[in-house]
Amino acid sequence: MVSVCPPQMTDCVTKVELCVSCTDLLDKDVGSKSDPLCVLLQSTGGDKWTELARTERLNNTSSPAFSQRLKLDYHFEKVQNLKLGLYDIDNSSSDLGDDDYLGGVELTLGQIVASKSLTRPLQLKKGKPAGKGSITITAEEIKDNRAIELEFEAKNLDKKDTFGKSDPFLEFFKKGDDGKWQLVHRTEVVKNNLSPSWKKFTVALQTFCGSDLEKPLKVDCSDYDSDGSHDLIGSFTTKVSELMKAAGGSPVSFDCIHPDKQKKKKSYKNSGVVSLKNSKMLTQYTFLDYVMGGCQINFTVGVDFTGSNGDPRSPNSLHYMSQDGLNQYLSALWSVGNVVQDYDTDKLFPAFGFGAKLPPDYQTANHEFALNFNPANPFCQGVQGIVEAYRMALPQLRLSGPTNFSPLINHVAGIASQAAQSNNAAQYFVLLILTDGEITDFDQTKDAIVRASRLPLSVIIVGVGPADFTAMELLDGDDGVLRSTVGEAVARDIVQFVPFRKFKDAPQASLAQSVLAEVPNQLVSYFKMRGFDPPKPPAKAAAPKS
Repeated sequence: MVSVCPPQMTDCVTKVELCVSCTDLLDKDVGSKSDPLCVLLQSTGGDKWTELARTERLNNTSSPAFSQRLKLDYHFEKVQNLKLGLYDIDNSSSDLGDDDYLGGVELTLGQIVASKSLTRPLQLKKGKPAGKGSITITAEEIKDNRAIELEFEAKNLDKKDTFGKSDPFLEFFKKGDDGKWQLVHRTEVVKNNLSPSWKKFTVALQTFCGSDLEKPLKVDCSDYDSDGSHDLIGSFTTKVSELMKAAGGSPVSFDCIHPDKQKKKKSYKNSGVVSLKNSKMLTQYTFLDYVMGGCQINFTVGVDFTGSNGDPRSPNSLHYMSQDGLNQYLSALWSVGNVVQDYDTDKLFPAFGFGAKLPPDYQTANHEFALNFNPANPFCQGVQGIVEAYRMALPQLRLSGPTNFSPLINHVAGIASQAAQSNNAAQYFVLLILTDGEITDFDQTKDAIVRASRLPLSVIIVGVGPADFTAMELLDGDDGVLRSTVGEAVARDIVQFVPFRKFKDAPQASLAQSVLAEVPNQLVSYFKMRGFDPPKPPAKAAAPKS
C-alpha cells in the first residue's frame, strides 16, 4: 500500500520508524545517572531544524533503550538531513532549552535506511565527542496498518521492596533478526501493588512483532526503582498468535518465572501470574489510506486587510508589491497552496478577505468578503486564481479594522458541518489564514476553534510581518489544552501557527512542510474519532470490448 502513488500525487511516501538505543551517556545529575530523552530533528535548510518526534524520557540510565519509536516519512527523492539529540530532562516543560545536552549525531535518513542499523559516536558539537557515548539507530519500513490492543493484569507477584509492596511494570521484547531481544513496549508503573491491572494499550503490529504472529516475544515483569536499578520479578515468552486467544474476552495466563529462583528451588512454581484480560486486532489507517481512498481536502484562504498592515502603496506595508509582484502574503500563499492543491480534484478554492471597507460606499469594515467580490461564487481556479483575485482586489480596498478571525472560522465550520453529516470520510477542510497577528476577537475565536475541533477541519495561521504573535501561539494548542470561554476543551488539536519570518530565507517548500506537518495527523484523528474508515477507491470501469 505505502509505495503506491495515485496519479494526482507527485510524491511517494514510505513510512519509516527509527528505534534508538545508546550506551555510555554522560551523567549530568549529581549522585545519579541522567534521565535521557531522544529528539529527532530534520533540516529545513541552512542551519534551521524542525522537530519531528521524540521518545519517552527514561529515568536514571546511561544506556537507554527507548520503546517509543520515531516515525517519519521517507522521501527517496530528497536528501533528508536528520539530527538526533539526547537530553537530560529534569523538569516537566516540553522546551528542551533548559535541559542538559548529552550529545547528538547528524546523518541522513538515506544512510540509516541503507544500513538498516548503524552505530555512531555521540558528539557535543562537531569534532567534540560526548565522552564514550554512542547511539544505535535501526530503521524499519512500516508496511502493515494493523495494530494489537492488549490489556494485562497480574496476581500474587513477588514482593521486592523492603518497605511496601512491589511497583510492577511490564516490558515487551521481540526477537530481532540478529537473535537479540528488542524492546517494543513498556507499560506504566502501578505503585505498591502485587496484583496490578495495567491500562489497555495499542501497539502497531509491525513494531510489536514485525507483523509475524509466530515471532517469539519475551515479557519481563519488573519492580520499578527510582534509581534505575529495576528488579526483575519474572519473565515469560509468548507470541501474538497465543495472545489473540484472549480476543473473545477469555483470559490467557502466564506463569511469571524468575530464572535464578527456578534454579535454586525445586518446589518453585512462579513469582506470580500475569493474565491477558483481552486482546483485539485493530486497523490503524494512515493519511495516505484516506487520500488514496478518495478523501478530498478542501482548501480555503482568508487574507488579513486590516489597517495595521500599513498602506499598500507604501514600501513599508506588508501588502506592498515588490518589483517581482510578490509580498509576504503572496509568498506564504504560494508555498502552502501549491502543496494542498494536489489533494483537491476540482482545484476550486474559496478565498476571502477580512478587516477592509469595500467599494462602492466604503461604509463599514467587512470581516468575511469574497476576494473576487462575488459572494455567490467566491471560488478561484487554483492558487494562481487566488493570487489574481488578490491583485485585483487590493487597489480597491480600504484597510480598516478590527481584526476578527471568528466570522471566517465559523463560515468554513458551517460548510464542514454540512459535509460531516454525510457520515463518511469523503471530505476534509483546511483553512489558511494569513494575518499580521493583531487579533481582536480572541475569546470568540477560541470558542469558534473549540466548536470546530469536532468537525473535519484544520486551521493554519501564518503570521506575516514583525508583530508579537503571542496570542497566535496560544491558539496553537501544542503547549497545553485550548479551552473555550466556558472552559470546554478542544476535542483535538486543529490549529497550527507559524511566523513567516522564520522561513523568510529558507526554500519556499520549507514553510509548507512546517505548516502542513500536522494536517495528516489531524485528518486521521478526526476520522478515527468519528469511527470512519477510508473511502473505498472507486472501481475502475471495465475497458469497452472491441
